[in-house]
Amino acid sequence: MGFTVDDIAKSIGVVAVGNTSLVVDSVAEPGLATDTHIALAMDPKYAAELTKGAARVAMLWHEADWAGLGLEAALLPTRPRFALSGLSAMMDRGQGYPSGIHPSAIIDDMAVLGENVSVGAFSIIAGGVFIGDNTIVGPQVYIGTNSKIGDGSLIREGTKIGADVVTGRGFIAQQNVSVGGDGFSFVTPELSAVEQARGSLGSDVVANGQPWARIHSLAGVVIGDDVELGSGTCVDRGTVKPTRIGNGVKADSLVQIGHNVTIGDHCLLCAQAGVAGSTVIGNFVVLGGQSGVADNVTIGDGVIAGGGTKILSNVPAGRAILGYPAVKMDTQVEIYKSLRRLPRLMRDFDALKKSVFNAGKSK
Repeated sequence: MGFTVDDIAKSIGVVAVGNTSLVVDSVAEPGLATDTHIALAMDPKYAAELTKGAARVAMLWHEADWAGLGLEAALLPTRPRFALSGLSAMMDRGQGYPSGIHPSAIIDDMAVLGENVSVGAFSIIAGGVFIGDNTIVGPQVYIGTNSKIGDGSLIREGTKIGADVVTGRGFIAQQNVSVGGDGFSFVTPELSAVEQARGSLGSDVVANGQPWARIHSLAGVVIGDDVELGSGTCVDRGTVKPTRIGNGVKADSLVQIGHNVTIGDHCLLCAQAGVAGSTVIGNFVVLGGQSGVADNVTIGDGVIAGGGTKILSNVPAGRAILGYPAVKMDTQVEIYKSLRRLPRLMRDFDALKKSVFNAGKSK
């Protein structure tokens, strides 16, 4: 597989200069690039590494002196990382899954597979499943009863999709994703100590140990178009209404999305983020790594939560937040600065106390 520099430039919409008929077949770091690679030196700080490799072509920054760097051709995007998105898509050779249905796959007679669908070794597709055209189902995948997978999807190895899950076009599930497991929903016969603590913030809690009764999850999961779930991510099915994930949502590895959650379009959930049940998240929301959202919370459009943020109450649209509990990001930074000053302030306070005490004794 190879592409001319001109082909690449036209495909991803960037400026190409020099000998654009050169053919490349992959990308590499500048110092490791060969003469068939595009070296990725998209920032001036990486340019010096080009002399350590053998690249003839590089993707640089827009104003780069490509000829002065000894190159025969270059791509000069105005937004290099965005251009890398298109370039990496062109160069992606995939996972090498074979086409067709593997002999060890088990496919129920009542399942319907579209055109050009491949199913890997030891995968199981239950009755009532519909799999859209040009979809790849990797090895050791399970797809449960009455689930529907949209066209052009990629279900990678080890993923488990339960019953009544519906995905849109271009759905990507990385390794060992779980979609459609039961929600974590339990209740006690009488008001539990946990409920008391939540209502009173810990005061007047009467310990009354009780067994937990399971609330079953009766609804499924509905996922929009162009959604990607990272490795180990889990999405619970709804209780009486489906858990919903909007178009264009990207979830990193080890993200937990609880039952009855609704997530709007084009949200970004970074690694180890957790969203508790019945939360509503707007469009274009970003949850940083290890952030957490309490149950029954509403988060407005465009909210950005920094890493480790714990959201315990509603957040209005357009706010940047940080901390535990979450506050405005600039407020949290001021709080942090104040906390760092506390040891010095306490030392000054102790010295002042001693000074006042000693002054009193001298009288």
